[in-house]
Amino acid sequence: MSNLILAIDQGTTSTRAIAFEVSPDGAFAPVAVSQIELQQHFPRSGWVEHDAAEIWTATLQTCREAIRKAGGVGRFAAIGITNQRETSVVWNAATGEPLHRAVVWQDRRTADVTARLAAEGHEAEVQAATGLILDPYFSASKFAWLLGVVPGARERAERGEVRLGTIESWLIFKLTGGDSHVTDATNASRTSLMDLRSRQWRPDLCELFGVPVQALPEIRDCDSRLGETDASLFGRALPIHGAAGDQQAALVGHGALQPGEAKITYGTGAFLVANVGAEPVASTSRLLGTLAYAAEGRVAYALEGSIFSAGSAIQWLRDGLKVISESRQSEAMAQSLADNGGVYLVPGFTGLGAPWWEPEARGTVIGLTRDSGPAHMVRAALESLAYQTRDLLDALARDGAPRLETLRVDGGVTANAFAMQFVADICEVTVERPAFQEMTALGAARLAAFGCGLTDRLATPPSEAPAIWRPKMDDEQRQALLKGWRRAVRAAIIAAGGNPE
Repeated sequence: MSNLILAIDQGTTSTRAIAFEVSPDGAFAPVAVSQIELQQHFPRSGWVEHDAAEIWTATLQTCREAIRKAGGVGRFAAIGITNQRETSVVWNAATGEPLHRAVVWQDRRTADVTARLAAEGHEAEVQAATGLILDPYFSASKFAWLLGVVPGARERAERGEVRLGTIESWLIFKLTGGDSHVTDATNASRTSLMDLRSRQWRPDLCELFGVPVQALPEIRDCDSRLGETDASLFGRALPIHGAAGDQQAALVGHGALQPGEAKITYGTGAFLVANVGAEPVASTSRLLGTLAYAAEGRVAYALEGSIFSAGSAIQWLRDGLKVISESRQSEAMAQSLADNGGVYLVPGFTGLGAPWWEPEARGTVIGLTRDSGPAHMVRAALESLAYQTRDLLDALARDGAPRLETLRVDGGVTANAFAMQFVADICEVTVERPAFQEMTALGAARLAAFGCGLTDRLATPPSEAPAIWRPKMDDEQRQALLKGWRRAVRAAIIAAGGNPE
C-alpha cells in the first residue's frame, strides 16, 4: 500500500529527506530520515553562497537513503518539498547545470541596489503589490545580480535559455529531468516580483528589478501537482504534490491555519508568521505581508517578522568564539549566572531584519566589564532570541493584530529550556513546543498528502502533548531588561550609520 510521503527539507545548513507514514485517521509518523550537512561559502563580508549542485547531489542521496530505509519506492504516494526561501539560483535550461553559486537569503551584496530603488521612491509601490519592503533579503535583486555577473546570462534568459528560481524550483527542475519549471505561491511571494492578490508575476516589477519574466517559473498552489520525478532516479516515477517555503510549511505543520494563530521557527534565523486570514494586511510597522498558504482551494495571508541571526548566534559561539564545543552546552552556561551582568549581544552578523531593516548593521556587544566572561556572552546570545521576538510581537500588535496568548515554536534552539523560558518571560506569552519538532518537513508532507488525496484535510491534532513554558518574570525586571536591549539595538544601528528612530 502506498501510504508514505517523502518530504524533502532543504535548509540553510543541511538537506534532509523524511519519510512519513500516513494513517487512515490522518496522523503522520516519521519512519525514516536521512540528512547531509551543507557547506557555507562566505566570499566577502556580508556575502553568503551555496553550491546548487551540492544541494542537488545531497537531495538525491538523502531521498534514496530515506526510501531504502522505509522499505522501497513502492510504498510512497508522493513527494513534498520545503526549502530555505529567497535563496536564488541561475541555471542552464538545456543542461540543468548551475551557472553560479546560489546567493543565499542571508546575503547582503545587493544592499546598494535596494537602497537606490528606495531612494528613488519605489518602496511604496513594491510594498503595495507584494507586501515586502525593499531589502536585499528578497530574491529579485539577487536574480538581477546573478544575471549581471554571469557573462551573457541576461540575453540568454530573455531567449529562454537560462532559468531563474528559488531552491524548490531548482530541485523540481532536476527531479523532473527538466520537464517542470514551477514554483509554489509561498516561495514566489518572497521574490518581490509576485502580486499578492493575483498570485502572478508583475511585469512592471520584473522590469524595475531587471529580471526577464520568461526566465521565471510558473506559479502554482502549494498542494498542486508540480511534476513527476524521472523514473530513473528512484526506481519509478513519483508525483511531486506539495511545496511551500520553510516558514509557511512550518505554519501548516503546526496546524496554525486560522486567523490569529502564529508560530515562530528558531533555526539559523527566526521567523514569526501570523495568519491574518483571507485578505492581505498592509503593515505600518515594517513587518512583511506574505502568503501563508494556497491550498484546499483557498488562500490565506500572513504577517511575518524575520530575524536574521538566531541559531547562527549559537553557532558563532561554538565555531567563532569557541566558548562552547557543543550547542547544548549553552543552556548550562547561561544558567550558571544569576543575571546577564548588563551584557547584551545584538547578533547583526548579516544585518538586522524586522522591524529595523538595517542591512549594514553588524554584531554588537555592549555592557562588558572586567567581570564579564564567556558565560555572559553565551547568555547574551540566548537572551537576544527573546528580545528580538518581543520586537516582532510588539510590531504585530501595532499593526492591529490581537496580542498572542500562545506562541507555537519549533526549530533546534527550542531544545534549550533556558531560552524558551526567557522567551515566555520577555514576551509575556505562553510558549508551546510540539513533541515532534520537524514542523517544516511535516508541513510539506501534509501538503503533499492532501494534494495526492491521501488525506482529506491539512490540519490534524498532535498525537503527543506539547512542552509548555509560562511567563514567571515580574514586569519591573522585564522592562529593565528591555530598556537595556533597546539601548544595544540603537548602538548597533548608529554604528552602522543608520537612524535608530
